[in-house]
Amino acid sequence: MKDILLEKEIAKKGIISEAVKKVAEEEDLNPEELAKKVAEGKVIILKHKGRYLGIGEGTKTKVNTNIGTSPEVCDISLEIEKLKIAEKYGTDTVMDLSIGGDIDNIRKKIIEKSNVPVGTVPIYQAAIESAQEKGAITKMDEDKIFGTIEKHAKEGVSFITVHCGLNLKAIERLRKNTRKSLVVSRGGAFLISWMISNQKENPLYKNFDRLLEIAKKYDLVLSLGDGLRPGGIIDSTDSAQIEELLTLGELTKYAWENNVQVIIEGPGHIPINEIEANVLLEKKICHSAPFYVLGPIVSDIAPGYDHITSAIGGAIAAWKGADFLCYVTPSEHLSLPGIEEVKEGVIAAKIAAHVGDIGKGIKKAKELDFTMDIIRTKRKWEEEMKIAIDKEKFKELRKKFPLKNKDVCTMCGKYCAIKIVEKYLGTKAIC
Repeated sequence: MKDILLEKEIAKKGIISEAVKKVAEEEDLNPEELAKKVAEGKVIILKHKGRYLGIGEGTKTKVNTNIGTSPEVCDISLEIEKLKIAEKYGTDTVMDLSIGGDIDNIRKKIIEKSNVPVGTVPIYQAAIESAQEKGAITKMDEDKIFGTIEKHAKEGVSFITVHCGLNLKAIERLRKNTRKSLVVSRGGAFLISWMISNQKENPLYKNFDRLLEIAKKYDLVLSLGDGLRPGGIIDSTDSAQIEELLTLGELTKYAWENNVQVIIEGPGHIPINEIEANVLLEKKICHSAPFYVLGPIVSDIAPGYDHITSAIGGAIAAWKGADFLCYVTPSEHLSLPGIEEVKEGVIAAKIAAHVGDIGKGIKKAKELDFTMDIIRTKRKWEEEMKIAIDKEKFKELRKKFPLKNKDVCTMCGKYCAIKIVEKYLGTKAIC
């Protein structure tokens, strides 16, 4: 017997749920049209502490922030601080990717303290605990995997990454077409080692029905992971990546038949000229399910600046139809991010999402810029600061050099172009 009515099931019946009403109001959308998209799987709704977040077609592009401990750096207070800085700068969700310390306690604390939906990757904990308890990741059993998934769901995570499309057929494809960058997905690596060592099919693929039963019990959103995403643009859009995507397309339809909401995860390293094709492929193969991309990173030569390489890719991906951007910090490929790197990563991803929304024609996105254009022309600095993503940076730069005339900035001073034109046109700001 079902514990709850599923959001997708309600939408299929033509009922406008409280969640749909709230998301429609937030997104300035028609509730009936939004409910139809939820029913079709084109939009998913995440729930957390009575709040709702829509991701998908017609909604604003959303941003996720990854936090979590590592075996080398394990400080729960630091992770909570990262959570709070991410929330301050506008993240829409967080994912706890902890692989060090007391993973259960860390996750519970993050769920408790978070004001935004929380996601996890349960295979991390299942694999790490199997290594600790049995001596190797490859000794992990299926009950451990599904037990961990249910534990996360029961504790209140809103969505989980599950690498269901990584099956034996995909590994065979990978063997035949060897990559230069191998595999960079941690969950993918855990499952590949398990499958090869045990000569068995991926339990998340083989027992997908078991996963769906857990998802239905908690109305848990499944983020179908990209375990074979390329680790560098040298391997972008290769046959292994596409093989996995084809399987995800099949699993998406099956999940929808069971009223389970689905997100599709996409590659993190793509040259700029392949971004549009990747978005179109996902939307076609996975039936317009919401697309979640890491970045994407468009160049691999900028360690320390991958928040920039990913923001470039993220803006284009969002413009072309990606729905959900995972932030990338300056620490990517180098270290666990600190507070400042989390802040920079969130801001870069929020800019990318906003730029993409302007390109998509999201009404509120363009209106925000138009407002800034008008008040900037009038040099209303305090009002500008209210709109700015990073208000502290705005204030800091305004005070960097002594201001003789507060009506202008120190770049042009008395030779301010706007002031000159105002004088000779005989009008105060033509807006």
